[in-house]
Amino acid sequence: MKTITILTATRAEYGLLSPIIHALMKVDKLRIKVVVTGAHLSPEFGLTYREIENDGVVIDRKIEMLLSSDTPSGITKSMGMAMMGFADYFAESKPDALLVLGDRYETLAVCCAAMNFGIPIIHLYGGETTEGAVDEAIRHAITKMSYLHLTSTEEYRKRVIQLGEHPDRVFAVGSIGVENVLKQTPMSKEELEKSIGMPLDKPYAVVTFHPVTLENNSAKEQFEQMLEAFDANSDMNYIFTKANADCSGRIINQMIDEYVSVRDYAVAFDSLGMIRYLSALRYAHMVIGNSSSGLVEVPSFRIPTINIGDRQKGRLRADSVIDCLPEKEDICAAIRKAGSDDFRMVCRMVTNPYGDGNTSEKVVAAIKNMILTDKIELKKKFYDCY
Repeated sequence: MKTITILTATRAEYGLLSPIIHALMKVDKLRIKVVVTGAHLSPEFGLTYREIENDGVVIDRKIEMLLSSDTPSGITKSMGMAMMGFADYFAESKPDALLVLGDRYETLAVCCAAMNFGIPIIHLYGGETTEGAVDEAIRHAITKMSYLHLTSTEEYRKRVIQLGEHPDRVFAVGSIGVENVLKQTPMSKEELEKSIGMPLDKPYAVVTFHPVTLENNSAKEQFEQMLEAFDANSDMNYIFTKANADCSGRIINQMIDEYVSVRDYAVAFDSLGMIRYLSALRYAHMVIGNSSSGLVEVPSFRIPTINIGDRQKGRLRADSVIDCLPEKEDICAAIRKAGSDDFRMVCRMVTNPYGDGNTSEKVVAAIKNMILTDKIELKKKFYDCY
C-alpha cells in the first residue's frame, strides 16, 4: 500500500483537486491523505475547510500557517510556519509521495519540506506563465523540485521539458477546471438566486480580482478603476468572489465589502464553493477580473472573459478573452465589446485550449504508473533539449 499526501491551501485549488482526490481514493493499493493549510483554516477567508468536509473527504491533518498579515514580511513568516508544521507532519506520516497543484507560496514552502525528506513530489500545472505575478517564479521552482509533472497543455509540457525534466516524467493531461465545467451538475438558476440572495433577472458578471504581486502597491488603484467602471455600467449586476491571501489581498477584500454595502446591484462572497461558482458562471453574461479561471474554465461556457492587467500575461487564452488595461475607460470599452452581438457570436464558436474534460482519468493513470510500479529515482538527470 502506497500513501499519497495531497496538499490544499485555498478554495480554488481544492475545487480543482476534488475530482482527482475522489478518483485516487478508488484506486486499490493507494492510501490518500488530504492535508489542509493556509486560507482554508482562516475565518477571514471563510473557513473553507468545511467545504472539503461537506464534499465527503476526510481531512488527515489541519496545519496552521497563515499569519494575519499580507505584507511581504507576513507572507515570508507564514512560509516559515508552514515549513515547521509540515516538517513535523512528514516526520510522522512518511508518505510515499506528495501531490500539489499550482504556484502559491504555501505550496512552495511545503514542497521545500518534502524535498528535504526525500518525498517525491507530483506537480500539477507546471510550465505555465503568469508574468505579472510572483507565482511565475514559484511555479518553476516547484517544477525543479518535483518528480512527476502533469501539465494542462502540450505547450506547457514542452516548457517543463525545457526546464530540464525528462519527457518520460512529463504528461499533458488537460485542465481539471474544464472537466468540472463539463461533468459537474450545476444548480438551477432559481436555486442560485436563492443561494446568493440576489435576483438574476438581468445580466450579471462574475468578478474575481487578485493583486498583481510583481507590481508595487498597485492593487488599490487598479481595483478603484475597476469599481468606477462598474458604477458606469450599473445596468448589470456583479457577483464578487474575494481575493486570495496574497500581498495586498486584504486591501481588495475591504474595498469589496465597502462597495457592495451601498449598492444593490453587487454581492460578495469569501467563497462560492465549486458548484455554486460554476453555476454562477453558467448563467453569467461575462466574467471580469484577472483570475486564471477566466482563461481556463470560462471559455468552456462560451461567454466572454475580460482579463484586466498583467497578472495572467503569458498564459494561453481562447478567442473569448478580451485583454484590457486596469483603467476605467479601457474596462468600460471591454464591457461594451463583451456585450456586443458580434463578440458573443465569437464566444459561442470558441475552442478551449485547456483540454477535453478527461483530466482526472489521465492524472490517475500517470500516478499509478509511477507510484505503484516503483519507478521513482530521485537522482534526476538534467535533460538537455539540444
